[in-house]
Amino acid sequence: MRSYSDLFRTREFTPLFLSTSLQTAASTVGALALGTLVYRATDSPLLSAVSMFGPQLAQVVGATTLLSAADRLPPRATMTGIACAFAAGTAAMAVPGLPVGGVFALVLLLGLVQSLGGGVRWGLLNEVLSKEGYLLGRSLFNMMSGLMQIVGYATGGVLVAVLSPRTALLTASALYLAAAVGIRLGLTRRAPRTAGRPSVAQTWRTNALLWSSPPRRRTYLLLWIPNGLVVGCESLYVPFAPDRAGALFACAAFGMFVGDVTTGRLLPPALRRRLSIPLLLLLATPYLLFALRPAVPVAAVCVAVASIGFSASLVQQERLMTLTPDELAGHALGLHSAGMLTMQGASAALAGAVAQLTAPGVAMTVMAAASVGVTLTLSARRRHSRDGLAALAAAGAKSGG
Repeated sequence: MRSYSDLFRTREFTPLFLSTSLQTAASTVGALALGTLVYRATDSPLLSAVSMFGPQLAQVVGATTLLSAADRLPPRATMTGIACAFAAGTAAMAVPGLPVGGVFALVLLLGLVQSLGGGVRWGLLNEVLSKEGYLLGRSLFNMMSGLMQIVGYATGGVLVAVLSPRTALLTASALYLAAAVGIRLGLTRRAPRTAGRPSVAQTWRTNALLWSSPPRRRTYLLLWIPNGLVVGCESLYVPFAPDRAGALFACAAFGMFVGDVTTGRLLPPALRRRLSIPLLLLLATPYLLFALRPAVPVAAVCVAVASIGFSASLVQQERLMTLTPDELAGHALGLHSAGMLTMQGASAALAGAVAQLTAPGVAMTVMAAASVGVTLTLSARRRHSRDGLAALAAAGAKSGG
C-alpha cells in the first residue's frame, strides 16, 4: 500500500476508521466536560487532572489480567460491547447530584473496560491491512485522532461554556452509541486470532515473553514513559487556563496532526527512524517554558510545536511490529496501548499533585524535564547496547579471519 486511498479500498478499513473517529471525538468531548465539572466542584487541579485521565490508571490492571483476551475474543462483538459500555458510563456521569466519588468509580471502571480496546482494535487493523500497510494505516488513524481532538475539544468547549458540562457528557454518550452501531453494522464477523480461553495466567506468560527481549523492552519504554509524562503536562490545561483549556487542547491536537502527516506520509523510512529520539525531545522541550507562566497565545504555540513530537510513536510502533510474531500482534499492541495509557494516567495524577503543591505551570515544567531526562537515558542505553553488539560482531569476524 502506497497511499491513503489504497487503505480505503480495503473494505473493513473504512468502518473501523469511522467508528474509531466517533469514539475519539466522544472521549475528547467527555474528558473536557468531566474535567471542568470536577474542577468547578472541587477547585482541585489534582482531581481535575485525574478525572480527565483517570481511566488510564485502570489500564495497569487490564494489562496484567485481561490482555490475553485481545487475540482470543471475536473483534466485532468485543469492540461493540466496549463502545456500548462507554455510552452507558458516560451518560451515568451526567446524572445530577452524582457525588465525586461516584464519578471516579465510573471513571476507573471504564478504564478497566478500555484496557481491552487498544489490543483488539490495533490487532484487527494489523489483520485487515497487509504488514507493510500497518504504518500507513496507523499514521492515518493518528491524523484522524488529531483532527477529532481539535473538533472534539472545540465542540466540548462550546458546549461547556454555552450549555453545561452535563450536556457535553450526554453528547459524548451519543457519539459512543453511534460508534457501536457503526462497528456492529460495518465490520465482518471474524474468529479470534488465537485459539484457547483468555486467562490471567496466559496474560502473564505472554507479557513475560514480550518483555524478555531487550530491544522490545526498550521500545516499550520509549513508547510509554516520555509520552506519558508530557500527557501529565496536558492534564493541567484546565487549571492553567480555565477559560481557554479547549483552545490549548485543540492546538495540541493540531500539532499532533502535523507531526503524523509529516512522519507517516512524507519522511523516507531511513530518515524517519533517525528522528525517533529528536521527536521525543521536541515533545517535551517547549513545556520547559511554562514555569514562566506564558500568556495563552504563547502557550498555545508551545503546545502545538511540542505535540509534533507525538509522531515519534509511529516510528516506535513500526519497530515493535518488526520485533513481534504475527500471532502475538494483538497482545503486543494491547500491551503498548495499556502501558502507554497507564503511564498517562499516573503522570496526570503526579502532575496534579505537584500543581497542588506549587502551580500548574511549575508542575508542567517538572514533568517536561523528567520526560527529557528519560528520553536521553533510554537513548544512551540503546546506543551503548548497539555499540556493544557491533564490537562483538567485529571481534567475531576478526577471530574467524
